[in-house]
Amino acid sequence: MPDTAPQGQTTATATPGAPPAAQLLLVDDEPSVLSALRRLFRTQGYKIEQATGAAEALVMMANQKFDLVISDMRMPEMDGAAFLEQVRDRHPDTVRMLLTGYADIGSTVAAINRGEIHRYISKPWDDQDMLLLVGDALKRREMEHEVARLQALTHDQNLALRQLNETLEARVASRTSELEQTNGMLDAAYEELKAQFMLAVTVFSGLLEMRQDGIAGHSRRVAELGKRVAARLQMTEREQQDVYLAALLHDIGKIGFPDTMLGKPVSKYGPDELARYHRHPLDGEAALMPLEQLHRVALIIRQHHERFDGRGFPDGLRGPTIKMGARIVAAVSDFDGLTSGNLAERVYTTDNARQAIAEGINSHYDPAVVAELFGVLAEIEAEAIADVEVAVADLLPRMKLSKDLLTAQGVVLLPAGHVFQPALIQKITEFSQRQNLTLVIRVLRSSIKPAGPPKTPVARGAAT
Repeated sequence: MPDTAPQGQTTATATPGAPPAAQLLLVDDEPSVLSALRRLFRTQGYKIEQATGAAEALVMMANQKFDLVISDMRMPEMDGAAFLEQVRDRHPDTVRMLLTGYADIGSTVAAINRGEIHRYISKPWDDQDMLLLVGDALKRREMEHEVARLQALTHDQNLALRQLNETLEARVASRTSELEQTNGMLDAAYEELKAQFMLAVTVFSGLLEMRQDGIAGHSRRVAELGKRVAARLQMTEREQQDVYLAALLHDIGKIGFPDTMLGKPVSKYGPDELARYHRHPLDGEAALMPLEQLHRVALIIRQHHERFDGRGFPDGLRGPTIKMGARIVAAVSDFDGLTSGNLAERVYTTDNARQAIAEGINSHYDPAVVAELFGVLAEIEAEAIADVEVAVADLLPRMKLSKDLLTAQGVVLLPAGHVFQPALIQKITEFSQRQNLTLVIRVLRSSIKPAGPPKTPVARGAAT
């Protein structure tokens, strides 16, 4: 590029995609100085304009925007100090730099004070120093612009935030209410799903027992007793639930037994039958393994025939190596088996069954489990006077079953603890009429709420 440019302008080639080049104005009455400065800056990507005096420069600045102006101190008509002072007043955003000789140091100080110049540069200058000074000045200007932009953005954001805060509390309250309603519906749906799952397991357990006469309700009774024992042993809610489910399904491994085995007590099994009987905990575990949520239950079922002294089956575990849930099911299942007659050749009374279980402490059973089992049995005896028998026609909403509702064949229709609702009462009524059944329904006295003046002795005795 030649030293002189048409109309006083020199522009370096810009890189595509790069930010706009800085616009520089060079002011000096000596063409040689302007030429030297132009040669120095033209390779840096700057857009360069030139003026030979202050008046010309002010006219140019009135018509276009400059990022930085470099002015000589000594110029005719108006020196650099006075020129830069006017630049400060008219174009405060433009960076101002002064070229000065050593003899002009007094005027330079005045220019610094009056024109608020960024830097002064002594003649003769060092090219590298000059480039560094200009580059630093432009970076500083860019940073000041960025700070101003961020301050303006912060101001706008703070204003928007204040406006948002004015309505935020109402929005939060509204959203919280929506979330509470949604959570309530989800909780209700989950509880319903859990109740349906438990009812399905209960029904399946009852179907398993229909193959064998005389044991209807065994698994259900073991489940109720086992859960209460687990609660007295301060097991967690989840552990209590596992015990309950394991007790309902603890005989699932017997589903493949022939009828000849199901029709007699264990004490009368032959060698082959006894060998197959010893495999049923493993078969029960295998049957439940495809259901991930029942894996813990399956392990309890596998171990529920282990003995506390290590002489049980199928793995010969002993003491605390047996899961507590399995130790509970073992004691409770044997107790119910003795009193129902499916474990021994004769039916044991409750007292005789207690004695038999007590004799198995430390050999068959965990002493802590037996102690809590006997505690539960004492509670049940005390609760026997806390319920009342009602006819199907007298059922009311919110009444709570105190004992399993069974058919004449011993099939569980509803488990103890179930709370009656109008739709269910209607179905029970229709079922009993259709089947011509007389159902024995026992409900907790405390769940009977009189709807008006008592009409029967049952209602009077049930008032709370």
